[in-house]
Amino acid sequence: MRTLKPWAYGPFEILLHAEMHYRVGEDFDRRIAMVGFDNAIEVAVTTYLTLHPIQRGNRTYTNADVARWLGNFHSKIEFLLVECTSRTVTLISKQDEIIWFHEVRNGQYHVGGATVPQNRELDGVRLAAIEIIGLLFELPDLEAILEEHIAAQTPPAPPPRNAEHDRLIDRRFGMVEVCEMEMYASEALHAIDPILYREIAIGLAASKGATEDIDSQ
Repeated sequence: MRTLKPWAYGPFEILLHAEMHYRVGEDFDRRIAMVGFDNAIEVAVTTYLTLHPIQRGNRTYTNADVARWLGNFHSKIEFLLVECTSRTVTLISKQDEIIWFHEVRNGQYHVGGATVPQNRELDGVRLAAIEIIGLLFELPDLEAILEEHIAAQTPPAPPPRNAEHDRLIDRRFGMVEVCEMEMYASEALHAIDPILYREIAIGLAASKGATEDIDSQ
């Protein structure tokens, strides 16, 4: 998993948190994702403007400009337009759309209404956040980095049931009663603890192998 520059982690972690809610897609998660993507944009610009020039490709700005750009969300987006012009870069996300997404975010965060962001709004603010963070912190493959970090936080899938494991467990323990229902021991054990299911099966296989070795002597 790739690492980032230390100053990029603040915006990136907000983006990552929003992305994980975005992928769940429930109403609550969509609200949180909307707030998170918008916050990631604002924190990215603030972080970038307060860096030492050596941490941002030796790009320098006057103190007066920095103070003005940091004034509010709208002025931060104005800075992005200046920066894109300076770098001869064109973003897919447009200024008027980013401002609109911010207003939608304010409705979620400040007003606390029952409305849920539309998918088109979530998709738009997500794209803007990825584009802006990728631009400012020189991360052209930011989506791939997101995938790596999400994969690292996802727990491994539990071991699946195995026909040989089922036979070993059921031969040893047979049927068991669960809530007044008869079930195979292998089925109940895997449902309760798939890892323990595998460990017991491996232990039974080892014991079976040892017994067979003794019988063959």
